[in-house]
Amino acid sequence: MEKNKRNPWAWIPTLYFAEALPYVAVMTISVIMYKKLEISNTDIALYTGWLYLPWVIKPFWSPFVDLIKTKRWWTVTMQMLIAIAFACIAFALPTSFFFQLTLAAFWLVAFTSATHDIAADGFYMHGLDDHQQSLFVGIRSTFYRIATLAGQGLLVIVAGHIEDSTGNVPLSWTVVFGILSAFFFIMAVYHGWILPRPASDHAVENVTAKNIMSEFLETFKSFFKKEHAGIAVLFMLLYRLPEAQLVKLISPFMLDPMEKGGLGLTTEQVGLAYGTVGIIGLTIGGILGGIAASRGGLKKWLWPMVCAITLPDLVYVYLSYVLPDSLLTVNVCVFIEQFGYGFGFTAYMLYLIYFSEGEHKTSHYAICTGFMALGMMLPGMAAGWLQETLGYRHFFVWTIICCLATFLVCLFIKIDPEFGKKKN
Repeated sequence: MEKNKRNPWAWIPTLYFAEALPYVAVMTISVIMYKKLEISNTDIALYTGWLYLPWVIKPFWSPFVDLIKTKRWWTVTMQMLIAIAFACIAFALPTSFFFQLTLAAFWLVAFTSATHDIAADGFYMHGLDDHQQSLFVGIRSTFYRIATLAGQGLLVIVAGHIEDSTGNVPLSWTVVFGILSAFFFIMAVYHGWILPRPASDHAVENVTAKNIMSEFLETFKSFFKKEHAGIAVLFMLLYRLPEAQLVKLISPFMLDPMEKGGLGLTTEQVGLAYGTVGIIGLTIGGILGGIAASRGGLKKWLWPMVCAITLPDLVYVYLSYVLPDSLLTVNVCVFIEQFGYGFGFTAYMLYLIYFSEGEHKTSHYAICTGFMALGMMLPGMAAGWLQETLGYRHFFVWTIICCLATFLVCLFIKIDPEFGKKKN
């Protein structure tokens, strides 16, 4: 095969598997690990919440990824840096000041992962023609989900098994991050060899950083000049307000003993319930949400999806009051909530696409994703303090009250009834 005509099956699955794992490690695995290492819920939510920041500000440095070097170079280089950062976490865990060291390494993972997202998604468009891009969009999403399963499920189960076998919690997570480091080193070497070298993937010539930033600022201003921009931004920030708080406390709630209001599950059981059963529910919900929206359009399905992303949060109110000792009950509740989230999240993503339509739609979509990350970051940072102040039961009741913000903001958004419908 010529280097500029590699078979997409040789690199699309591995590229998007590699794109998902660092995000899962930063947002989910870190929370479970810190909980097992006896960090308080307040500190876990606050400091891991800050790790969203690279995805919030990603649109500001994405123009420079276009300006400097190639997307291929950025992709491979970021994978090597992620391998080094994961190794740093593994080496820092046995130390007495592991919290500070691992947080610094997680920051490196977050920034390199956000940059890798920019480069990999850009390379996808350079490495494939229009027909192939449409053909492989489902494949890339599938392998992204498989990586999420591997990270939140399999790796957490491995950590739990080592913990149960040895009684050494730091060792269990050292092994997990050692595995991640080795995997990304292999990925960097493999992709350095297998990724095609399309002629269109090249550094921009005769363009200065100043010109790029000037153009970006103009694009940024045009975003806020769009009709209904204010309510659109509120929608991006508030639609997932309950979930932004829940996501930081679900794992701690499952791991905390019953005397502290938690479910008292083991690490392996959390890996099975939240990292495996939950991700399966999320995936099925997302698929069905996409099918529904394609048949009836976003406007028709908005309110069913709003109900789907909010009302199933009641399962955590139920779990916190009943504290069932049945793992099956926990798994069913997690599946229901994650299925609803996957179904309801479809409306959110479609609205971002809808609002981004028109001139500068790529840049405007990047800005939308920045607000999306900010909407998860700010509430999540305060969630741990809220939970430790209110207790699990009242905290979960509070998240249900926050659902009112989701319903309220959806009353005011404007959507074309034809948007999202399948064209005859």
